[in-house]
Order: sequence, then structure tokens, then C-alpha cells
Amino acid sequence: MQKFKFDDPSIRYTGRFGKTGTWSAEFMAATACGATIEIAFTGRDCVLLFNTEHSSEPFGHIYLSVDGGARVESAISPFVRVSAPDDGTHIVTCIYKSSVEQQHRWHQPLVGKIAFEGYEAEGSASLPADNRRTIEFVGDSITEGVLIDSFRRVSLNDQHNRPWQDDVTATYGWLTAEALGLRPYMMGYGAVGNTHGGCGGVPKTADAYPYNFENSPVTYPSCDFILINHGANDRGNRDSYLPEYKELLGLIRSRNPKSALIVLSPFCGAFDDILPGFVESFNRETGDSVCYISSEGWVPAEPLHPLRDGHRIISEHLIKALEPIIG
Repeated sequence: MQKFKFDDPSIRYTGRFGKTGTWSAEFMAATACGATIEIAFTGRDCVLLFNTEHSSEPFGHIYLSVDGGARVESAISPFVRVSAPDDGTHIVTCIYKSSVEQQHRWHQPLVGKIAFEGYEAEGSASLPADNRRTIEFVGDSITEGVLIDSFRRVSLNDQHNRPWQDDVTATYGWLTAEALGLRPYMMGYGAVGNTHGGCGGVPKTADAYPYNFENSPVTYPSCDFILINHGANDRGNRDSYLPEYKELLGLIRSRNPKSALIVLSPFCGAFDDILPGFVESFNRETGDSVCYISSEGWVPAEPLHPLRDGHRIISEHLIKALEPIIG
């Protein structure tokens, strides 16, 4: 088998990946769940190589699939072998499914991360182009998929249950993107809001948005659509919520001049009384055309973190609301 580095042209990344490393290795790392790696290889076996230096148990979980088949869940480990049914050309897809919110995932050394060094296989191949339009979801733990399977428990330490309880691919954002044929870019971090930072050392949204993690600027092209869902974690900061939201929208617009921006109200009902007027005012002042979608009444305010069924219900509503925007 040959070894192919993380920057080989047979590999494609979707999400907030940045090149970084430790004293012993370089790798492509991401700390936002939903980050996706695609690999085109030849032969029967492909061994994915992950760097777990500075990581701690429990490691995050990934979904693996071959040639678009069923996803299989696995914990991240230094060597993950995927076996194809024959010796032909195959594509492995690896999705960063879930992590532990409170592990460091902003400042170095990164603890809660997926860190991809490369892969081993008989040979490499070319990936087909992905011409889908793109959508970026900017949100908090709900966007990350926290507690979707809240009953999955392996430990008395609540955070140690999270890799089994969380699933970014079952969120309203991921489900909506799949249904609309869009390629999802996910930015969801637990406890983060417009007015303050959150778990794992992640700063407030406006400070975090330009970066994959500290000192790692985002480099992927502007997405066609950018949807922001923030407010559940800002309920204690009502006076500063809208000024901070205005700063965030201005920042996102300056970095993505041609993207369609969408504000989606918090599912818990927070700020329903002031968000519509805020978006109207922002558009008048800036000449922008930010879209506003109210999620009022879609799901109950509790639980704060919707379960799988709750996310499906949100997605059904959101798909209908986005269809005329997306066209």
C-alpha cells in the first residue's frame, strides 16, 4: 500500500478545515462537526490516518461510507480501515459526526478535533466534481446536533456521553441541505452566542466566524446561502443582542458580498418580538436584502435541544421556507 498525505489531490474537504500540526506531524484539522473528507482510491482497502496527539477520551465519532452506501459510525482512532467490495476505484466519505463540547477546540493544542494526516491504499484516483450549490449554517449547539439522542448514556459524566448523543447529520441544517440538494458547511458550537463565547474556548460568533480555530483563517469560497440561527444562548443579554447581531451580519456580508443571507429565529421563541424589525432596519440602513424566517411554533420550547423527531419537524418547515429563496 502507498501512503498519501492530507494534501493529496485525491482528497476533498468540506467544512472548517485548517492545516496545522504538532511537533511530530502535520495534518488537516477541524473542530466544527459536519466537517467532511472525501477520498478517491483504488484497491480494496483504504486506511484513514488520524492524529490523536493531545486528544483525550472519549474521542469524537465519525461516519464512514463507501461509494455512497450506508453510513457506519466509528470513534476516531489513529488507524481506521475501510474495506471495499472489490479492487476497483472507490470513494470513502468521512463525516465528523460528534464531539465533546467542553474539550478545547479553539486554542492550541486542540483537544476536541478531527485531525487527518492522510491515507494508505493501493493507489489514488480522481474525485468527481461536486457542483452542488452550497449553504453555510452558523449556529450553536442545536446546529451542532447536541443531545439529539439524549438517552444514549455510557457514563455518569454527561460530557462523556456526547459522542453517542450528538449527531450533526440529523440536524435541521443537514437534513434541509440534503433535501434541497445543497452542500452543507456547518459552524455550530455549544453555548456560543452573538454576545458571548461558549464551550471549548470558542469565542462569540463574530470573533469566531472568520476562523476554523485560533489563527487558522477560513479559506473556502463564499457559500451561495448563509443561514444564521443564534439567540438561544443570548437570552440573558437582551440589551446587547441586537447590536452584536448587527456587527455579525455586517461581518458576514463583508466577507461574502454575493451570498444570500438568511436570519432564522431561535426555536425556543427568544427575540421573536424584535428580530423581524431588526432585519427590516438592517436592510434599510445597508441596502441589503437579508431574508428573515420565523420559526415560531415549529417545535415546543422544551427540550431546548430538539431530539431527532424535532429536528425533522424543523427541517420540514425550513425546506418550505427556503424553497422560494433558493429557487
